[in-house]
Amino acid sequence: MALVAFKTKEKKINEQAPVERQTVYSTKKCNLWYGNHHALKNINLDMKEREVTAIIGPSGCGKSTYIKTLNRMVDLVPNVKTSGAIEYRGRNIFSKDFHVEELRTRVGMVFQKPNPFPKSIFENIAFGLRIHGIKNKKLIHETVEKSLRQAAIWDEVKDRLHDSAYGLSGGQQQRLCIARSLALEPDVLLMDEPTSALDPVSTLKVEELIQDLKEKYSIIIVTHNMQQASRISDKTAFFLNGEVVEYDDTYTIFNNPRDHRTEDYITGRFG
Repeated sequence: MALVAFKTKEKKINEQAPVERQTVYSTKKCNLWYGNHHALKNINLDMKEREVTAIIGPSGCGKSTYIKTLNRMVDLVPNVKTSGAIEYRGRNIFSKDFHVEELRTRVGMVFQKPNPFPKSIFENIAFGLRIHGIKNKKLIHETVEKSLRQAAIWDEVKDRLHDSAYGLSGGQQQRLCIARSLALEPDVLLMDEPTSALDPVSTLKVEELIQDLKEKYSIIIVTHNMQQASRISDKTAFFLNGEVVEYDDTYTIFNNPRDHRTEDYITGRFG
């Protein structure tokens, strides 16, 4: 069964022996309610380090709720209740001794729409460093440059670091926000539809950046774009009505899914 054409097959042919990767996130029988609405239902997922995991599914299926649960952003929503466990590197993120500030330092977040601070390009990166108590000016300057280079935007902004970040294009702003997350040297990057507001050229740049970043970071991305998921991810989870219908290697999900609902979704029969 060949449902969606993409480049994973070529990559697999040239792939060397699989690398044993540690589990970075382990979700065990996780449920979440917004008031009386049961938004996540008995989620069980293990995600490996230095891989790109795509979360796909129709609108309202729980994929954004899930990714915001991974760094406890859902704590900011009134009347949220959870059960089960989500373990980050073996520690339950809901445990009282796991402070949310520590979690969000280790787990960065990039949102659907670019959200630069109303500051200069330089200060967008430096601000978080200062908040975390870093005062060494040389270290701050080195980290700003390193982060912008990692986000593949340094050459575009190096001569305008003290200009407003609002003067950047949408795609540049999104890469700036990625650089801002990288400055604190996280372990994981969460991305909630990071290219949905971008033009095709900017989308391609962000996708190429994600492929480069996975050499060092674990990346979990919510996307509504099936072709994007097939291009950039190693694993794919298909969510439907708050449940995980299927989770497997991306190649398997798009070429030989086990569940007919997965096939129906990726071939466009619904969603």
